[in-house]
Amino acid sequence: MSELAGRIALVTGASGGIGAATARALAAAGAKVAVTDLTAPEALAAEIGGIARSHDVTSEDDWAAVTDWLHAEAGGLDILVNNAGLFLMKPLLETSLAEWQRLHAVNVEGVFLGTRAAVPLLAERAAKWPGGASIINLSSMAGLVGSAGTACYNASKGAVRLFTKGCALEFAPARIRVNSVHPGIIETNMGAEVVHGISTLSGAGENEARATAAAVHPLGHMGQPQNIADAIVFLASDKAAFMTGSEMVVDGGVTAG
Repeated sequence: MSELAGRIALVTGASGGIGAATARALAAAGAKVAVTDLTAPEALAAEIGGIARSHDVTSEDDWAAVTDWLHAEAGGLDILVNNAGLFLMKPLLETSLAEWQRLHAVNVEGVFLGTRAAVPLLAERAAKWPGGASIINLSSMAGLVGSAGTACYNASKGAVRLFTKGCALEFAPARIRVNSVHPGIIETNMGAEVVHGISTLSGAGENEARATAAAVHPLGHMGQPQNIADAIVFLASDKAAFMTGSEMVVDGGVTAG
């Protein structure tokens, strides 16, 4: 594929899971991909012919440094994937203020800071492409429906959902499309955290909890990182040129009922 040939993409939280799968998929589609995480994903960058650096998405100074780096090392930016995120499954009455604040610092403030920092770079190159520039924010099915034990996570991912819609309207005149992706439970480290959380809250064993996590999805199984990466590549491409402010739900049918 070469549908993203000539484009420059940034994927945050790219060390593994959905982030790493997305970086590989964007590179396979022809993009030059920059990958960041708390520890620079150098091996991934070497594998895909991209560039890497360390990056704390909750730091305003780090975002300024990353955009300077992108301009100097890559020549700009066409696609931003705000993927970095944390998961929390815990009864509300047992959740500390520090846990709430840390969750929102990464899941919400990281998306805010990234979008604000990247828009000037994206606007510079948006006219080059029929579909303009693209921001894809990782929300969750938990940003659409609630569940017991995930109220704080629901709040953070619901915030990403509506932040995305507001930005889509604000940046449409600059030809920057902004969409959100809403995964179900995916076979990643975070997916393993979900299974562990189900086990902890229900008292079930890990195998039973895993079966419960799979059964949540009408399709009968958890998703793969590639399922989400494919959706992101589509949203980044000109095939999605008339999509902005949209919710791409990739959840095995969980929110259909």
